[in-house]
Amino acid sequence: MKIVTYLRVSTQRQGQSGLGIDAQRAQLEIFAQANDREIVQEFVEVETGKGSDALETRPQLKKALELAKTHDCPLAVAKLDRLSRDVHFISGLMAHKVPFLVAELGIDADPFMLHIYAAFAERERRIISQRTKAALAPIKAGLRPTKSGRPLGNPDQAAKNFEEADQRARDLKPFFERCRHLSNNAAAIYLNQLGLATPKGKPWHHETVKRVRLRINYMPTTQV
Repeated sequence: MKIVTYLRVSTQRQGQSGLGIDAQRAQLEIFAQANDREIVQEFVEVETGKGSDALETRPQLKKALELAKTHDCPLAVAKLDRLSRDVHFISGLMAHKVPFLVAELGIDADPFMLHIYAAFAERERRIISQRTKAALAPIKAGLRPTKSGRPLGNPDQAAKNFEEADQRARDLKPFFERCRHLSNNAAAIYLNQLGLATPKGKPWHHETVKRVRLRINYMPTTQV
């Protein structure tokens, strides 16, 4: 059987580094092999997952859905939030009988489960936004001044960096799950053997593994 795959990252930096894309591609390839599926074509997009107007703002997603209809096969994504973080958009796809598969949830995920996970993905987006605002509140209030007396950094850029770091951690989570029982040093060796670079495009070592593990542990979960 055939599938059309769709990969998405939120920022141009992630698209250029290939980090998020590589993680999604690997997960989808494993999913296809495990379920005897042939990947017809891959579509890649650099765009936010916010909003219910995804087909208007994401031309690659529109093309992917059209090709899937042409081949009468499902669209496959690594995680549900790669398709959208908007529950209304996900519900709309299901209402219009557009079949899609989510590698993270498995081949047998039913519509009820997809609705639940879509609602949690949207909730996670709100939590991330709230955490970002809370983290930046002291900076915006001028409570962390520099030596010159001005507030530290650019609040908008800090918010963007915070969200990008969380997104990179989410993209890496499937690989960190595989080596969760390994020490930081052993996990670094494992990740390097996979050919997976750090978010900065460098080899893994003890400290970089430790930092990503801490971020993953403190991220809000979408699990029920």
